[in-house]
Amino acid sequence: MNRPKKVPLRKCVATGEMKAKKEMVRIVRSKEGEVSVDMTGKKSGRGAYLSKTKEAVELARSKGILARQLNAEVPDSVFEELLSYVEKETN
Repeated sequence: MNRPKKVPLRKCVATGEMKAKKEMVRIVRSKEGEVSVDMTGKKSGRGAYLSKTKEAVELARSKGILARQLNAEVPDSVFEELLSYVEKETN
């Protein structure tokens, strides 16, 4: 009698949706305060999850949601990296 494997869920900081961890992208702040995109989901530090949609990334950028969640300044390069990653994932 095998149980089905539990799917880990995470909440998108921009939209508030609960989704499977694999459907999200993690943004992490290291102890040094450096913010980066975590493709593997295993970097150490404070993390926040975003849905893999252009709308979620734009919402997080316009309202400053990531900066508030991570308590750090999020450079534009991180948002550019996120947008290119989302574009690649959807195509």
